[in-house]
Amino acid sequence: MNKILKKLVYLLLILFSLNLNANSDEKIKIGILIPITGEDKKLGQLIIKATRMAIKDINDDRLEIYPKDTNSNPKQTLKSAIQFKEMGIDIVIGPIFYKNLAYLNEVENITFLSLTNKTINLPKNIISTGINATSQINTIKKFLKLKEINKTIFLIPNVDYEPEVKKAIKQSKIKISKHYIYETEPTKLTKQIEEITNYNIRKQNLADEISRVEGSDLTETEKERRINKLEKKYTLGKVNFDSVIISDFDESLKSVVTSLLYTDILPKNKYIITFNQWFDESLLDETNLQPMYYPSINKKNLEIFEKKFNNEFDEKPNHLALLSYDLVALVYYLSLKKNLSEINKLFNDKNSFKGKIGVFDIENNKINHRLNFYKIDNKEIKEIF
Repeated sequence: MNKILKKLVYLLLILFSLNLNANSDEKIKIGILIPITGEDKKLGQLIIKATRMAIKDINDDRLEIYPKDTNSNPKQTLKSAIQFKEMGIDIVIGPIFYKNLAYLNEVENITFLSLTNKTINLPKNIISTGINATSQINTIKKFLKLKEINKTIFLIPNVDYEPEVKKAIKQSKIKISKHYIYETEPTKLTKQIEEITNYNIRKQNLADEISRVEGSDLTETEKERRINKLEKKYTLGKVNFDSVIISDFDESLKSVVTSLLYTDILPKNKYIITFNQWFDESLLDETNLQPMYYPSINKKNLEIFEKKFNNEFDEKPNHLALLSYDLVALVYYLSLKKNLSEINKLFNDKNSFKGKIGVFDIENNKINHRLNFYKIDNKEIKEIF
């Protein structure tokens, strides 16, 4: 009985503490560090509108945002960040781009919720809030377990985010048979895919089998039947994997899958899994590449947000606008637990927050996302989980 009473008292103290914060007249000031000028200003405008929409929906007069310009330039970003410090702002949403983080370690006592999805070599006061590689691979891992897929190869392009993917593979402890780094130049890519899939050996196996049947003692009718069947194939022999994970996007992704098709690796026979494609509609018409699987944010919530945003501002938002909307709500939620001057401590504690994108898991100064999983098939996007 004493234990139950202690728990009740503890819960009441927490609720009382939250209520004190909720009823405080102290302003909740959030800096917004985005491109207001320069070539990326359109993106900045969308984010400002999304954060204003979040404030309207939260409907708390204490909540205020203060936008400042990065001009997509690291030095201008630092200048604006120093101005935030002088204003007494402790939490900032932004900047968007990884390159703009370069000098922010010089600004103490401010936590920056950057919209980047990169997690390597971040200053201590930066928290990456984008859909990072670890979040995506964790979701893919869940799908592999669901389908009992045990033989998976991982294809990583030789580009700047290669280290991010390798780090995520290690952190997620996903079970893969082998990973390959490939060149994105088409001729080199095709040759590498041929080697990965043992294409020349399987092609030769087919030629050898046709020759064997032609020289066999079978009747001419049976020979003709078997040879006709073999000639409908492109290769003969199995490959040592059940699924392929491709950490690529846009036309480069299409090139990789097309190369797999060329080597007789068909999506109907092997699971073709890729990274978050943000519901790229151009993939819907690529029926020869289907079915294709990938993790992403909650599609229904995105569509609701897009409709609401369009009604409010007569334009379509992007996924960064939705992320910015959620981050305002996340900061507000955390501010009810602790003063903003101590909010950096909450990012070290284990917390979860459900936003429009999905669930944010916060721990050790990092944010990971619990994502949904989708399948593109027959020109439709279908939710798996």
